[in-house]
Amino acid sequence: MQHFFVEASQIQGNRICITGTDVNHIRNVLRMHPGEEISVSNGVDGREYRCEIDTISEDEVLCRLMFIKEDGVELPVRITLFQGLPKADKMELIIQKAVELGAAEIVPVATARCVVKLDEKKARSKTERWQMISEAAAKQSKRAVVPQVVPPMTMKEALQYASQMAVAAIPYELAEGMQATDRFLEEVQKLALQKCADGDAPQVGIFIGPEGGFTEEEIELAKDCNVCPVSLGKRILRTETAGLAILSVLMFHLEERG
Repeated sequence: MQHFFVEASQIQGNRICITGTDVNHIRNVLRMHPGEEISVSNGVDGREYRCEIDTISEDEVLCRLMFIKEDGVELPVRITLFQGLPKADKMELIIQKAVELGAAEIVPVATARCVVKLDEKKARSKTERWQMISEAAAKQSKRAVVPQVVPPMTMKEALQYASQMAVAAIPYELAEGMQATDRFLEEVQKLALQKCADGDAPQVGIFIGPEGGFTEEEIELAKDCNVCPVSLGKRILRTETAGLAILSVLMFHLEERG
């Protein structure tokens, strides 16, 4: 079933109106017809609106709401991936896969060892591009929300932002043993149960370094901000692998609690 995003204002009672580029996609790419079923989300409330196409015109697709699926596909915690700016177009792959694995937000971070340097104009252009990739991945994976890709932050800004979250971790190749990793996973699972109890989604932060990793100074700064260094195992993972590895582990543990 095809999945689309609309603004909340486009859902009026049992009528849903799809506009913009999705109209051309429905008409000329998918070649859909009245009577076919699609799913729609407003990207905010986590609901999936199942509906039937009524009419298709050049400017809009009008649909009739059939029912609302309340038990959505979102994780019980809100995971923010703080990703050190990688080289080339790796960030696009990271965003795409992070969205598929359930990340709720992606924060590009300019760390000490980042090769990529973005001025304000380039950062704005990149962020717009990355947000488009996030939306496309959300559609493909039938997410109920479109994860936000925020403008790049410095490491200090990112740590300050993470200090407001319930728990945060920073995978580090010099972290010894898996005890800290186990404690972090247990804490996240407790937060998932808290979500089930009171309905709020606790925030969890994950910091991933660029190709050169984090400096010792950055790790110490992270510790000062209660961001816990953890190990992802005995092998050294590439920057485009590390975030996806820990997101996969978190998804497994959190879906188990679903």
